[in-house]
Amino acid sequence: MSIPSVIKIKGGSLPETPGVYLMKNAEGKILYVGKAVNLKRRVAQYWERPHGAHIEEMVPFIREVDYIQKPTAIEALILEANLIKLYEPKYNIIQKDNSSFLYLVITKEDFPKPLLMRGHELPDDAAKKFKAVFGPYTSGPALRAALELVRNVFPWSTCEPGQKRPCFYVHLKQCPGVCVNAIEKKSYQKIIRDLMSFFRGQKEKIINQYKREMKQAAKELRFEEAANLRRKIFFLEHIQDVAIIKRDDEERREHIPLSAEVPAVNLFGRIEGYDISHISGTSSVASMVVFENGAPAKAEYRKFRIKTIVGSDDVGSLREVVERRMHCSWRKPDLLLIDGGLGQVRAVESVLTKLNLRIPVIGIAKGPERKRNDLICSPEHQELCALCARFQNLLERVRDEAHRFAISYHRTLRRKRSSSP
Repeated sequence: MSIPSVIKIKGGSLPETPGVYLMKNAEGKILYVGKAVNLKRRVAQYWERPHGAHIEEMVPFIREVDYIQKPTAIEALILEANLIKLYEPKYNIIQKDNSSFLYLVITKEDFPKPLLMRGHELPDDAAKKFKAVFGPYTSGPALRAALELVRNVFPWSTCEPGQKRPCFYVHLKQCPGVCVNAIEKKSYQKIIRDLMSFFRGQKEKIINQYKREMKQAAKELRFEEAANLRRKIFFLEHIQDVAIIKRDDEERREHIPLSAEVPAVNLFGRIEGYDISHISGTSSVASMVVFENGAPAKAEYRKFRIKTIVGSDDVGSLREVVERRMHCSWRKPDLLLIDGGLGQVRAVESVLTKLNLRIPVIGIAKGPERKRNDLICSPEHQELCALCARFQNLLERVRDEAHRFAISYHRTLRRKRSSSP
């Protein structure tokens, strides 16, 4: 079923791009604000298969659809929240009890922190108590994923100063070192101001500011700082909505279907990444990292010592680790990502077949010159590689994190052994 002809559409048609749509009644009053990866497809769904009783109640009153295009889904997410806060549309508010909406707040302290809070957790004087309050956001997973994504440009911290060791995120360059006093208060607060500007929808303003700062840094021969700003500008201009794409479009509850030979894969569910680390076959260990909703789930990470394999047998070590993991009671993954080529992928698939488990497996190999990242699937599962290619940035993040975690564990074991009498 298409959009009824009585509905007035801005410009006569909807684009197939990300953006925010506004449903209006006959008097032009905004009934509902929503976001979409594909505006044309998403709006049509209201007449094809409306979700929820409140939507079914609203649809007969819709007479006009306005929209605002945005370059990316993450910017649509931010604009949606700002417009809901501005207009308080009836059918957004009754979609949930308003107290259950999620808000992003920035604390007031020397080193401010971004925190996520439900509406019922916000104090009455929130505007005074916090440096800023953003929201309401209709999707917690999408907001969390967006916040983690932009941490690559705005490395915020939740640490307290004065710690003896740098936190986990310092190693990922997603925390500027508040924990170990590696950044001054003034410099850190600039990062937070830029983060706040981003969530106000001022991406272009930030890019222009960084371009000016980059030119000045280069002029003053501060080349490392200029290079860092160039990286941030590139990220913002080519921001990848890996964790946002389709996550909050109404299709988000559906797995992406593949052929009958390959189990359905949910790239926004639980991805487990594995890597093996050793030096000349000694102190072999393995890491298992977990990403959920496109972001690291650190509490789910696990370490393994290789028990049954002697020497530098990565394939055998991987086979051992995956079999041990699959006998655990932990929640099963939606996708297994292996740092390695076809041999490693085949080894893991053989374990899953033996255990009668249908879980997609994909590998990432460096290529013959180690200058590129190739997605590796079994010959009969090439459809999986074609699908995952659209989300390769996410998969590379998982692989890099698995590698970092394995190396860290291996070094810890070596230090312990070298210090033993």
